[in-house]
Amino acid sequence: MRDPLRRLKNLPWRALLQVSVLTNLIVLVLDFLIWREYQRSPVVRQALIILYTPPLEIITTLTVAVGVGALAVYLLERFYPQIRLEANTLWALVPCLALIIFLKSLLPLPSILLSFNEVQVMAIIIGIFWKSQRYWR
Repeated sequence: MRDPLRRLKNLPWRALLQVSVLTNLIVLVLDFLIWREYQRSPVVRQALIILYTPPLEIITTLTVAVGVGALAVYLLERFYPQIRLEANTLWALVPCLALIIFLKSLLPLPSILLSFNEVQVMAIIIGIFWKSQRYWR
């Protein structure tokens, strides 16, 4: 009898989790830098107020999340070139990123760029598959 979960077991989970952690660390550092400049600079504060008021808020939020998904694929390509990027590997990257974002949301950290919600997870999926179009075949 065939094991239906064999394909899931053979995915590079460790590498995907490492890339997810690295991606979220980069976003966390950017978040901290933006938050610090928001506190210090009235120009940055005014720019963020403009970017995070409707209707630009939706565009900004989606753009950041798409960028996070694309960054994760870029880091996966860069640090793990031996991993074949196929649809199943890319789909496995999605819950890894979502898990790390969820764990980050439990910490009392400032979160300007990325938070854990359905819209941003969907945009991350779009970013992952947008960046990895050449691997779809």
